[in-house]
Amino acid sequence: MRIVTFMSNSTASADHADEPNLPNETVDLSLLLRAMHADLGIFRRLRPEQLMAVIKESSAEIARLQALQLHCLAGMRRRRSDARELASELALTLHITDNRAGAMIVAAEALAERLPRTFRLMDRGQLDMYRAMKVTDGTSWLSDHNARIVDVLLENRLANKNPTQIRRATAYAAMKIDSAGATNRTSQRRAERRVVLHHQAEGISQLSVDNTSTDKANAAYSRIDRIARALKNGDEKRTLDQLRADVALDLLLSGKGGAAGKVEVFLYLDLETYLGLNDNPAELAGHGHIPAELARHIATGPDTTLRRVITDPLTGQVIEVGKFRYRPSVDVEEFVRVRDRECRQPGCPRPAQNCVTESTGSSATDADSTLSYCIRHRRLKDRADWQYQVLGDGRLAITTPTGQKVEAMPPPLHEPRPRPEHPGEERLGA
Repeated sequence: MRIVTFMSNSTASADHADEPNLPNETVDLSLLLRAMHADLGIFRRLRPEQLMAVIKESSAEIARLQALQLHCLAGMRRRRSDARELASELALTLHITDNRAGAMIVAAEALAERLPRTFRLMDRGQLDMYRAMKVTDGTSWLSDHNARIVDVLLENRLANKNPTQIRRATAYAAMKIDSAGATNRTSQRRAERRVVLHHQAEGISQLSVDNTSTDKANAAYSRIDRIARALKNGDEKRTLDQLRADVALDLLLSGKGGAAGKVEVFLYLDLETYLGLNDNPAELAGHGHIPAELARHIATGPDTTLRRVITDPLTGQVIEVGKFRYRPSVDVEEFVRVRDRECRQPGCPRPAQNCVTESTGSSATDADSTLSYCIRHRRLKDRADWQYQVLGDGRLAITTPTGQKVEAMPPPLHEPRPRPEHPGEERLGA
């Protein structure tokens, strides 16, 4: 841990006149960490400049720890030929997504093999992982030789720069070193264009079109803006930003700003929430929990099909899916998708309706031994160095190549309810 020197002023601030300052002293971060566990009030006794000094030095210490983490990741990568498989194990270890884990592995490998001087800045606490990844991303298209040249050029230009400044400096240096490659990179990025759906909290999501050409993006935005401004009359209460968002979605869903097209989603809400008797959050598969009001709006749509899902009151797990719907055929595969909601790999948000189901039991009609997997994690399950075992009641036990053991089962649809203390109570409360 680094040492921080605290220099107290002679007088206390008016806001904390009744709280003593720490005396002039030198405190190392490990001591402060121990002290805060015993007395959180210590932070009220530190002056603003002292607090800022700790913030600065702890940030440097975090950068050094992140460098250590990436060194270990680079060492793991040298021993494992499949980066995607390693990403899945790292995701389970750190409780992060596969995409985040994959990005960390790519950064670790690039820093260790192509950008040693940038890595050294992390070792010294002068560059954290987020800013270092601006360099790894910005040089990913360069050859190893050219990446090392950029690494030398940037060595003295990164330490006190923010992420935007680092991204721009990296892009400029990379294009200077390989202008022809930059042109090819632009074409490659256009070939990687895609639509990305990113779920956020409280029933809100972000939809974006990535890597599209600038001219088309500007043209699309201009059209959306033009329609939105035409709708902004005296009676319209929506802001221009709101109008632009609504116009864009309407154009995508109908092509003409009309009614939205049909889409299948799995929404889970209890009967009392549906009836408006409570406001318990509902769950939208692939997204997570959403507010009750939004759930009722979705559930009362003109094309909504309601299904009865019966749960075990003691565990909250799905035990039966009702047959009352427009197409009255319920099989094990559909039951499993309703029960699982998402891919059974812990942390994977892929909705179960977009997954495949696979049975490990002797009978294809055994729901307890049938689970939902996305394509990526189904392939992972079939690897010899990963062990997947289905236990009772659909519980999944995973053993990773490094021996970590993870058990998971679908989260309950409601909080488990205690058994009644006296016979007849459960019947009376039903």
